[in-house]
Amino acid sequence: MAGKTTQLSELLTPTIESLGFELWGLELLPPFRKPTFRVYIDREEGVTVDDCAMVSRHISGVLDVEDPIQTEFTLEVSSPGIDRLLFRPEQYRLYIGEPIEVRLRMPFEGRRKFRGWLVGVEGDEVVVRAGEHEYVLPLNSVERAKVEPRVEIGKGKNKLKRESAKAE
Repeated sequence: MAGKTTQLSELLTPTIESLGFELWGLELLPPFRKPTFRVYIDREEGVTVDDCAMVSRHISGVLDVEDPIQTEFTLEVSSPGIDRLLFRPEQYRLYIGEPIEVRLRMPFEGRRKFRGWLVGVEGDEVVVRAGEHEYVLPLNSVERAKVEPRVEIGKGKNKLKRESAKAE
């Protein structure tokens, strides 16, 4: 699966970047009736529904011509959202100090799911603090990792608290 997403990323990145967006990540989800190919795009000023529709039209053309999936599939284009999935080491670095959930392909120390705080990225490993323990997890064994947004309650309004490395 990793080889296929790498191939798709290389195929679609030039088109997505030419439209002014960053390819945040890709998911090729197993089929229930037919597979879903999910493409996450981002840019500093945010992503709208119209942006997703425009990018979808452009990359649909590329996928139709190149036919890299070679079966019928559903294409979804989305922003990463506030509970964004993390795909690459540099994305993890942006969210050091934030709550995270990591699910592994195979158990590590008897478990597959780790919820805690993202402590750091060291080479090809991510460090997560869950309770009193720090776990060093190999990135190549991560099935799915996502940032868990923190919501502060204050003065009658819910506010999303987002602190990233960019703000520091």
